[in-house]
Amino acid sequence: YGEIDLVMDFEGVIVFVEVKTRSNFESGYPEDSVTEEKMDRMNECAQWFMAEHGKNEAPWRVDVIAVIGQPKKGTPQIEWFQNEF
Repeated sequence: YGEIDLVMDFEGVIVFVEVKTRSNFESGYPEDSVTEEKMDRMNECAQWFMAEHGKNEAPWRVDVIAVIGQPKKGTPQIEWFQNEF
């Protein structure tokens, strides 16, 4: 179905994470590039993962982490959108 950037366990919930980065705000906010189509693919990937690993009954969600900054150029700005897309 696609690819997932991160799969993690957060307080007993399996979280599938899409990470979007930008070096600056000139081309918009990273989270703005997460389209409905992308979230549909993420949901399909998550459902496949859950079935493949026998976790159909476990709670899960899809999050987005937005990063703005450049390596070695100060502290990046990071925003974590939990289950908002």
